[in-house]
Amino acid sequence: MRYVIIGGVAAGMSAAMEIIRTDESAEVTVLERGTDYSYGQCGLPYVVNGVISSLDDVIARSVKTFKEKYHIDARVNTEVTSVDIKEQKVKGIDTKTKGAFEVPYDRLLIASGSDPIVPDWEGVQLKGTHTLKTLRDTEGIMNDLTDEVKHVTIVGGGYVGLEMAESFKTLGKAVTLIQRGQQVAKIFDEDMAKLIHEEAKKNGIELILGESVGGFSGKDRVESVMTDKKSYDTNFVLLAIGVQPNTSFLKDTGIHMNDKGALHVNAYMETSITNIYSAGDCATHYHIVKQLDDHIPLGTTSNKQGRIAGANMAGNPLTFKGIVGTSIVKFFDLTLGRTGLSEREAKRLNLPYSVQTRKANSHAGYYPGGETLHIKLIYHTKTNELLGGQVIGKIGVDKRIDVLATALYNRMTIHELLDLDLAYAPPYNGVWDPIQQIARKV
Repeated sequence: MRYVIIGGVAAGMSAAMEIIRTDESAEVTVLERGTDYSYGQCGLPYVVNGVISSLDDVIARSVKTFKEKYHIDARVNTEVTSVDIKEQKVKGIDTKTKGAFEVPYDRLLIASGSDPIVPDWEGVQLKGTHTLKTLRDTEGIMNDLTDEVKHVTIVGGGYVGLEMAESFKTLGKAVTLIQRGQQVAKIFDEDMAKLIHEEAKKNGIELILGESVGGFSGKDRVESVMTDKKSYDTNFVLLAIGVQPNTSFLKDTGIHMNDKGALHVNAYMETSITNIYSAGDCATHYHIVKQLDDHIPLGTTSNKQGRIAGANMAGNPLTFKGIVGTSIVKFFDLTLGRTGLSEREAKRLNLPYSVQTRKANSHAGYYPGGETLHIKLIYHTKTNELLGGQVIGKIGVDKRIDVLATALYNRMTIHELLDLDLAYAPPYNGVWDPIQQIARKV
């Protein structure tokens, strides 16, 4: 059986490893347009500021390891340009030699990931303007971030924007973050985002909200950022305004996609075309709470979907159960966690919902060292089913978010949170966990 995988990072290599574990006679070819395999993209902001000492530390397995130890035909610099679904062939160009190639497949996995969104703004190609997605992007940022760079402007206030704001600030740079909307971190509700705004200002991050970037100016290197209201001087720009699925090479195949270009997949990770599967950032992700296909590109989901796709391709039927939209990020002294639906999403879905909020101690009140947790729970007004949760604080956020994510996965009501047997000792918790304290009020 000839297996071909487009993409050699999280989803692609999780699938490749599952295939060779399941099918001992498998012939696996992986086509990666870049030069690196199997690395942790989420660790890249911490390489920039030196918390992680080397790019090598975020690489799980090298190209050499995949070739020599696992006998995978792991190719680099191979950019796929089209897929012939009738002949079952993948076609592309070697970006180094510029030579064309084609590879036949019996089963194909599209794990081509996503690309940073780079609008066609004036001056976007000036030196000093960067995106962050790959190891090479990270190298470019680090090489360009010389002592002469005094001021960094970040366009976009999502997770990457926030993480990199902290990273640049710890390197001693002045940092301005420009966000088109009225709040950063749009996956949080406005009342919770205020805590993030306060943390940014406390740490010297200049927030410019409600302004849209239109371009950049400079002779050879970026010197200013222009918005719809004014111009801001800078000598380094990071574009962090989101990603889009890398699926444009499939436009002539008739394969089903959503409005973002993500490939529709079923629970077996099959697309609408026979013998073609998809996983990761370029695929849809079934949302358990919304009960519909979504697109929330995260490394955790990519690895899960990749494993399941590989198993199914090799004849071991597994199903992807879905996501609940869980994520967490460090922002200076705060941890920002959320799962399920925000109020904004509940309104968009026309769900009747209620909200409970609470400020609580991270552990027993009489034990020293406690920190305040800001907690918001959203639940269905008629059924009391938990719909979502947001937690922001200095410690103990991850514990509560993981409990809420598990409750959402199991479609629990807010009252059933009271029945959970959660860990308690004064250094870690109160006898009633803060999320149970909220449940008692409903």
